[in-house]
Amino acid sequence: MALAVQTETPVIEVSHVFTRFGPAVVHQDVSLTVVKGEVFAIAGGNGCGKSTLLREIIGLLAPTAGKITLLGVDSRELQRADGGALHRRFGVMFQHGALFSSMTLAQNVAVPLREHTALSAGLIRDIVALKIALVGLPPDSAAKFPRELSGGMRRRAALARAIVMDPELLFLDEPTAGLDPMIAAGFDDLVLDLKRMLGLTVVMVTHDLDSLWRIADRVALLGDGRLLGMGTMEQLAASDDPALREYFRGPRGRAAQLNHGERESPRD
Repeated sequence: MALAVQTETPVIEVSHVFTRFGPAVVHQDVSLTVVKGEVFAIAGGNGCGKSTLLREIIGLLAPTAGKITLLGVDSRELQRADGGALHRRFGVMFQHGALFSSMTLAQNVAVPLREHTALSAGLIRDIVALKIALVGLPPDSAAKFPRELSGGMRRRAALARAIVMDPELLFLDEPTAGLDPMIAAGFDDLVLDLKRMLGLTVVMVTHDLDSLWRIADRVALLGDGRLLGMGTMEQLAASDDPALREYFRGPRGRAAQLNHGERESPRD
């Protein structure tokens, strides 16, 4: 059953993107649109260009050709000195959390506030404590260093940092990679809870089929540098296209669908 999307307002538009690194072709004419209020997933096997596309959307890389707009602004503008205002409207959780090892959890979460605001130290401390609680971490974890946290706790800490500026858009790069299935399921549930509470639009890069069935409203599947298909999980899993059938109806895909195929609708 297809999941409902809150509105049809586009917040991200990727138009005819080509990406090359020397002779290597990463993307060939990739186009997609993300609408406000949905959980949009970019999926595919290793090396298909998922994370590269995410970095292009948030302005860390520029495509060789084509155009990407983020909240109505060309993503290339994020590399300009005055791109900070747009940066404050989205949060990013990079793969494996990417926490600073020399900082405590609280200091890690506070980084965007210290970089992008003039808030007092006391107010920053209060906001950080709120965000740490919001992602389900105990108060005493704030003083711990990343090496003292479990893998699941590090992901939650990175998520707290990504939402500390109250963003409109949340980007997640392989958020459940390497996690125990139960911990991964709890993280997925947390993402959905935060989406509802904070009114987020979520863009998630993942190859985790369980996560795709559990929380994605729509999925774009990349392969061989191209967009192979886009739609709900139900639509993609029912496709007779050979590439889609191989990905979604192989042994892992069938197992994930059996676990999560019956989903509530709408999800908002």
